[in-house]
Amino acid sequence: MTRSAARDTAPAPDAGPVPPLAGFTVGITAARRAEELATMLERRGATIQHGPALRIVALADDDRLEHRTRELVAAPPDITVATTGIGYRGWIEAADGWGIGEDLLAALGRSEMLARGPKARGAIRASGLVDAWSPESESTAEVLEHLLERGVEGCRIAVQLHGEPLPDVVDALEMAGADVVTVPVYRWAPPLDIGPLDRLIDSTLSGAIDVLAFTSAPAAAGILARAGERGLREELLTALRGPVLALCVGPVTAAPLEALDVPTAQPQRSRLGAMVRTCESVAPGRARTLPVAGHLLELRGHAVLVDGRLCPLPPTPMALLRLLARRPGRVVSRADLLAAQPGGAGDEHAVENAIARLRAALGVPGLVQTVVRRGYRLALEPGHGGHCADVPGVER
Repeated sequence: MTRSAARDTAPAPDAGPVPPLAGFTVGITAARRAEELATMLERRGATIQHGPALRIVALADDDRLEHRTRELVAAPPDITVATTGIGYRGWIEAADGWGIGEDLLAALGRSEMLARGPKARGAIRASGLVDAWSPESESTAEVLEHLLERGVEGCRIAVQLHGEPLPDVVDALEMAGADVVTVPVYRWAPPLDIGPLDRLIDSTLSGAIDVLAFTSAPAAAGILARAGERGLREELLTALRGPVLALCVGPVTAAPLEALDVPTAQPQRSRLGAMVRTCESVAPGRARTLPVAGHLLELRGHAVLVDGRLCPLPPTPMALLRLLARRPGRVVSRADLLAAQPGGAGDEHAVENAIARLRAALGVPGLVQTVVRRGYRLALEPGHGGHCADVPGVER
């Protein structure tokens, strides 16, 4: 669902300080903490579209989870790996519901507790236990490397899963001589309502999304899987390799995208706040800047900055400005401008009205010039790649 959307009438230009993400639309694929992420991005001026790519299915009533838990209570592990805070807490809560919560904590307390990241570490400590080690990278791969380096032959290791089975980790530990007990606390599943995700995919492919944000690897896999079901996987990958920024909370989340040659932006620390700061530092650098008629135009997703002043644009004038900016200094015909309008309907009079709205929104005369009987052009300054010599019939 789009939390804020541009109407086809532009607000008055904002004369105040421009928020770093003003004019950019960020698509959020998260199922959990999406509201928190959206709020942080909106505070920095972004428009948000939410399309959860998955949902978390708790397994508190799952017979397999109860069986594994009782098995560990009866034969405590030597090492316990907690991979997520929410998963670890859900496991303890489920054990409480079965009446063996204290027994489980006692069994885990006899083991060496490893936490994949700070959230898992915080959950361990909140349960009254103490963690022995946590990787700097917050990655399962570093946990595995740590265990293999120290040696695990003859060790009984409990691994709390985080939605995926982790077969590579389990196989590597078992090949090293460990007895591994996996604990499936929850799993990922497609969203019950697929509509918001489909709309997010459509918006991404239509150019309405500037940044696609991922907070988990399953979310990245989920949106690609849904695009594949609709026959749009390659188109989505093309968008992510080109105009759309793939923003990831960390290397684990980015891995499935980077394996498909999708470049990603990610913070040094895997935190939502750091992720948002990365977005506000990277996204503006992807905007296109053009010197036009003595002024500086910066084209963002659904707005343009004129000499640093924010001018939000409705969809139709924005579409025409983008086409003019793709051919700076060149004449763009009315027919081409008409085809570029959302829906492509109307006539030359509709183009004239849209150009008039564009000029009014920009608030500076002379940026968009009329070339009589030919079309319109951006008045690109000489020496910047356009054809800016006087064009016959130009009305400034």
